[in-house]
Amino acid sequence: MSRLRRVIVILTAVAVAAVMAVGGGFFRLYSDAEVSTVGTSFSREMAVPPLAKPAVARDGTKVFDLTMQAGQKEFRAGQQTPTWGFNGDFLGPTLRASRGDKVEVRIRNALGETSTVHWHGMHLPAAMDGGPHQTVAPGGSWSPHWTVDQPAATLWYHPHPHGRTEQHVRRGLAGMFLLDDERAAKLPLPKNYGVDDLPVVVQDVRFDGAEFDHGHKMMAGSGFLGDRTMVNGTLEPYKEVSDELIRLRLLNASTARFYHFGFADDRRFSLIASDGGLLPQAVPMDRIRLSPGERAEMVVRMQPGERVVLRSHPQSLGDFWQTRFNGGDDSFDVLELRAAKTLRPSPELPGALGEPELPDGEDSVRTRFFGLQRSGINGRPMSMDRIDETVTRGTTETWVLRNDDGMPHNFHVHDVQFRVLEVDGRQPPPHLRGPKDTVFVPGNRSVKIAVRFTGPADPDTPYMYHCHLLYHEDEGMMGQFVVVEQGQRAGEVRAPHSHAGH
Repeated sequence: MSRLRRVIVILTAVAVAAVMAVGGGFFRLYSDAEVSTVGTSFSREMAVPPLAKPAVARDGTKVFDLTMQAGQKEFRAGQQTPTWGFNGDFLGPTLRASRGDKVEVRIRNALGETSTVHWHGMHLPAAMDGGPHQTVAPGGSWSPHWTVDQPAATLWYHPHPHGRTEQHVRRGLAGMFLLDDERAAKLPLPKNYGVDDLPVVVQDVRFDGAEFDHGHKMMAGSGFLGDRTMVNGTLEPYKEVSDELIRLRLLNASTARFYHFGFADDRRFSLIASDGGLLPQAVPMDRIRLSPGERAEMVVRMQPGERVVLRSHPQSLGDFWQTRFNGGDDSFDVLELRAAKTLRPSPELPGALGEPELPDGEDSVRTRFFGLQRSGINGRPMSMDRIDETVTRGTTETWVLRNDDGMPHNFHVHDVQFRVLEVDGRQPPPHLRGPKDTVFVPGNRSVKIAVRFTGPADPDTPYMYHCHLLYHEDEGMMGQFVVVEQGQRAGEVRAPHSHAGH
């Protein structure tokens, strides 16, 4: 009996030690999961990406040049970080065009590996989309061209190589593409680029010495989560402003992080636009959540001499586990606006901004269901040689998106701007009633959207739909659809064409 008691005591001690070790390890993981940069000392003037100056061809086409290249950038004093960028060391210039413009972008790949350039939010032919089928080899070039035919909006461009999108975007390949039109030009909105109309490209980063740390945190199933943010490639940024109303064109260019934007003093702002353009009217808000790839345009009123901090506040990303370990408890001081002692007067925002050019779903010809899981969409991981859906040009469809695994996901559709009809069976809130190409789908909930396909038809070249948490996309959370004429069938998907040496 004495020997048995000793064995029991020893086994109990071992079990208690194991439980304490596991508990201590979990406590450390739990404690380390929360990140905060609240109280940041804003010490660097925010960079404003330059507006690209296009050449103009004889037929009036605006011709832009973009070179994907490696470089180095001094994000922190005395430390050079290896980077990628367009026409420079990090990020790219802002491209700008108007509705009706013919545009061409001459792309050259000066990197050591194949990549692509996708025009996120742009309505254009599938062969010009820049998805995983339109690759550009090292030393190669590609010149997509199309006619802009959509309303004024804040769009962006970034790589889309199958299986490597996260790492290419994280290294610095991204830029804005702004569209203008006559209706928006007539509205009394802030529109002086870089002065009262500011591009705000937000990314989260983490450094390992002088280099970017690309590692994923344990338990963070959403992908890479950094421990600090930067705007337009600037850490701890501030921007001096001299107008009463300031327009912020927010782009979540992070690969996995969700931001819950507001201001440190909880002041209200006016949301005027979503992904694909203006809302019907300005929406007063104090918080706006943007998942990866989403955009929003807000207008904030400044007072002379004040300092105002744009902050990402904590948010729910599902249950306790998903929220804690996927960044929902994190807080970031993103950008400080410093108002001059005397401000130029700004006109009041208009009561109506215009009705979005979106389908209402009343003429929907069919409904499709998309089950979102990290393992794939509708139970199937991405396959480059498989067409998942075939849609008919000129028709409207209803797509029902359902998050089936509880993890944070969103859903992006190439080529189109869609209308959100319902969020979990209810009418969408006002900030989701504008044109969208990317939408957050909370865990175990559903979102219903109306999508219209206006072509052009191309049975052999697919567009993508996918989760824009780029780690999930790279793992296979993506599908392909083609647009065909009435009665036409989908063709055979061509192998990715790598543009090289021309």
